[in-house]
Amino acid sequence: MVKDVLCYHIRMKYRILGKTGLKVSVVGLGTWQFGGEWGRTYTQDEADELFVAARDCGINLIDTAECYGDHESERLVGTAIEHDRVRWIVATKFGHMFHKPFDRSEPRRPKDVVHQVEASLTALRTDYIDLLQYHSWGDDTFYNDDVLATVHKLKQMGKVRHLGNSVGQGDNVKQIAASKNMDITAIQIIYNRLDRRPQDTTFPVCIEQNLGVLSRVPLASGYLSGKYKVGHVFDKNEVRGHWHGQQRSDAALKEVEQIQREEVPAGVPMAQWALAWCLQHPAVTCVIPGCKSGQQVRDNAAAAALDLVKADHPQAV
Repeated sequence: MVKDVLCYHIRMKYRILGKTGLKVSVVGLGTWQFGGEWGRTYTQDEADELFVAARDCGINLIDTAECYGDHESERLVGTAIEHDRVRWIVATKFGHMFHKPFDRSEPRRPKDVVHQVEASLTALRTDYIDLLQYHSWGDDTFYNDDVLATVHKLKQMGKVRHLGNSVGQGDNVKQIAASKNMDITAIQIIYNRLDRRPQDTTFPVCIEQNLGVLSRVPLASGYLSGKYKVGHVFDKNEVRGHWHGQQRSDAALKEVEQIQREEVPAGVPMAQWALAWCLQHPAVTCVIPGCKSGQQVRDNAAAAALDLVKADHPQAV
């Protein structure tokens, strides 16, 4: 049974996602956590609770992927939104295959793309994907004319509305500069207070080409949530404990402590401030934080009300 939830009395803000023309909430819903690599699994009821909260808060953009589990995240998303699919902007990805936690391969031939998109459509219980994104492809595979032709055919068939690129490295100017020629209209990129590289490298290109920008890991994998202190040991069965290592975690948390002292206004939750900090940049359309509960969805949505999220942003509507 889905629990009743109440959202903060805020007015969600919306922006146009670049040349797609899609009107998206400035705070979206990231769903990597549904794939089993963040220390827990989810039942459908638990996933549904997040979407009840998202609806109440005016969130309409969902980001998922083929390899968050073996289409497991997409299945949970699809069931949760099947009855009101038209109100959601669904972004998913292609180019990876999940085998077990932290073990993926990269099937990237044209026939692989077709197979993955069809599997995503089935899992999502829909007949179209709003934004289909390359999933962290290296330059050796990204510039593949046959793959691009396949994706364009899927668009012509109505199975894909818009094409995006979830960039592996935040400073990959070369790939982002190629967006116009490849009919890519939106970019997903790592951008947060701990990783500001796009400001000087890729964001100018995004602005020049009118590309929508989805800021992923805007809370820096939770380091900017304000919940953790230097010395915290993350479980080896989740992303931070498996990939980051203690030295990297401690360095990030030490910097976070300084940011909290010097930059976060008194009385403002750090996580909300960190999301709003991303949204103040003129290139950024939407942040897509992950969340583990309906309450976290509501807390994230409240970032839209902070003064940093200006009404006169270039993409605001």
